[in-house]
Amino acid sequence: MKGIAILVSPPLAFVLFLLVAGLLYLLGKRMAPRLNKAGGKLTTYACGEDIPGVKVQFGYRLFFFVALFFTIMHVATLVIATVPSGKIVWFAILYLAVIFLSVMALVTRN
Repeated sequence: MKGIAILVSPPLAFVLFLLVAGLLYLLGKRMAPRLNKAGGKLTTYACGEDIPGVKVQFGYRLFFFVALFFTIMHVATLVIATVPSGKIVWFAILYLAVIFLSVMALVTRN
């Protein structure tokens, strides 16, 4: 039984699956046809149009906006889901109103 437990241990399973993935990669590389460098074969296809390459620089501004919204909504859900019954429910409703105002401030920012 100890031999089976060692075979399913996470580090050994990781190495085993890494080897299987590597073998599949090598097998696929052998089976794939050779690349013939014909004109236009490696260019981006856009419905037959030639589109010149343009360097685009992405920013994190939108990511931080979405991350903040995600955090606010999930913390609000966690707090509301764990509110006990009784008179303290009114504080939960007040908390939801404050969360609503903060989300509105986030959405309507300039």
